[in-house]
Amino acid sequence: MSSAWLLPEHIADLLPAQARRVEELRRKVLDVAGRYGYELVIPPLLEHLESLLSGTGETLDLKTFKLVDQLSGRTLGVRADTTPQVARIDAHLLNRQGVARLCYCGPVLHTRPSGLLATREPLQFGAEIYGHAGLEADLEIVELAIDCLRQAGVGELTLDLGDARVVRGALAGIATDGEHMALVIRALAAKDGPALDALTHSFPSESRTALRLLLSLYGGADVLDKARRELPARGLVREALDDLAWLASHVSYAHPEVALGFDLADLSGYAYYSGPRFALYAATANDAMARGGRYDEVGAVFGRNRPAVGFSMDLKGLLPILQSTGGAAAIRAAIRAPWGDDAKLRGAIRRLRDQGEIVVCVLPGHEHEGDEFECDRELTAAGDQWVVRAL
Repeated sequence: MSSAWLLPEHIADLLPAQARRVEELRRKVLDVAGRYGYELVIPPLLEHLESLLSGTGETLDLKTFKLVDQLSGRTLGVRADTTPQVARIDAHLLNRQGVARLCYCGPVLHTRPSGLLATREPLQFGAEIYGHAGLEADLEIVELAIDCLRQAGVGELTLDLGDARVVRGALAGIATDGEHMALVIRALAAKDGPALDALTHSFPSESRTALRLLLSLYGGADVLDKARRELPARGLVREALDDLAWLASHVSYAHPEVALGFDLADLSGYAYYSGPRFALYAATANDAMARGGRYDEVGAVFGRNRPAVGFSMDLKGLLPILQSTGGAAAIRAAIRAPWGDDAKLRGAIRRLRDQGEIVVCVLPGHEHEGDEFECDRELTAAGDQWVVRAL
């Protein structure tokens, strides 16, 4: 019989120090998004399954916990990603004709972890623009993601760029079922040449050659030049390469400290990307700190197939990076105060707290205990007044 206090695998409590840092991160990134003009929305944790999975593909379906609603008998899902919910809000609740900038921050739940040390309950922050098809929106989302990570204290960033249209252009005109195509995409993302050869042996030779070439099209800026020379001169491919070059030049100008890379075969993340996609990496992390891109089809099932681009990140996942680089905010020093019912003492404590100070009252009988906050000052009596003095 298992102990009642044990949690499920890859589910964990956040203790005070961690919880405080995560809350600081949440406030910081929401403030950054607010300065860009993004409005906060808070979708529900669960809703009808078909709404959560609309247009997202098999990957999100496998990640989603399902349950039966005792009121209606319908199948509900606990959200594994917030983007479909925000698309629903944009389509049916806001229904704006122009641009809508929306952000969110809340827990999501995954049936399986994304890695050995990953949580199944990320705290997902994200931002999305609806209603603008131009690259200006893509660039704004990339810059917002960079600014959020910088504000969080993550340094030495690398921006990895790709575009879903490159692979789609290489696969254009090939008739095969969705399951087989998913295996091809998986082999591309894993850089698995033998598997790709076996899966594409019946494809036209031009497409086979292009797909094999994509396995080596990752690295620095020379990747785009090589792709222009060697990939088939198809419309989707050329549009994608031009857009990637435009984005890269603008990011390099505005953020010269961010390293740039390209991976034209990478479709990891979500199946609904329709154009440029990106991932941001820190020097001390193996997995991406933030992922995003353009997904113009995400709102189609809700009756509004309008342009959309956005990104998301797991704020809990930032903690190990910040701890390893010293980027986590230090604990703010507090003022220790005695407990008492003296009116002047109580008034002094209230005034200090109103000024933004942390004041920890020592309860009777606990004078010799340590506390979570590191107190560097104390409130002491000086005649008939209470004053703050250094410890």
